[in-house]
Amino acid sequence: MRMRVVDFHTHILPGIDDGSKDLQQSLEMLRAQAGQGIDHVVCTPHFYPSSDNPQRFLARREKAYSQLAAELEKHQGMPALSLGAEVLYFKGISEWDGLKDLKIQGTDCVMIEMPMSEWSERMLDDVAAIKRRQKLTPIIAHVDRYITPLRTYGIPETLADMPVIVQANSSFFLNRFSAPLAFKMLKKGQIQLLGSDCHNMTSRKPDLGQARDIIIKKVGDEAIKNVNELEKNIFSGMILI
Repeated sequence: MRMRVVDFHTHILPGIDDGSKDLQQSLEMLRAQAGQGIDHVVCTPHFYPSSDNPQRFLARREKAYSQLAAELEKHQGMPALSLGAEVLYFKGISEWDGLKDLKIQGTDCVMIEMPMSEWSERMLDDVAAIKRRQKLTPIIAHVDRYITPLRTYGIPETLADMPVIVQANSSFFLNRFSAPLAFKMLKKGQIQLLGSDCHNMTSRKPDLGQARDIIIKKVGDEAIKNVNELEKNIFSGMILI
């Protein structure tokens, strides 16, 4: 029996961002998830504070979700869905009242996308302050995307000292060049949640099940058990960081 794992990072809602373009594509993506034994998917469409506001975003998200949920009633064995957002960092995010409206459904966590530029001390302090000021735990989205391109190999140690949860994409484990670093970080507890960051069925397709399988093969199932324990704590409101 396959070990379960939550896909914490997806762009699977139809027509809301640069992910799934329509309802049919969303259904194909969810069928692929189900075929890999993924039974819970967190929908995290992009939220860009400079060009959007929570009210407009939530209305679009609800419309996309309602369309998809209605169609899912006709299909059996599909993953459960939770709603969230991938919020692009901006200066002063820890003091922004709108952040609480974008937390992942049923949790006190919010996914933060960091910029593809050097992270200043002020920026890191701002992210860390989200926990203190808003009682929300930041989930740092796709940590793997910042390490090699920015040559910032100290990121894992920096984040380990912050009140955040670190999510990595499945491609980090599936790419033979990055996999050794991915396994090392996972074993050290520097990666705590997993996600496919799927956008479509071609270039960025759902592949978390493949990553789960290779993690078990290379590292052992204890790593997935640790991820599962955190998933359980997140959805039960028992995060201890």
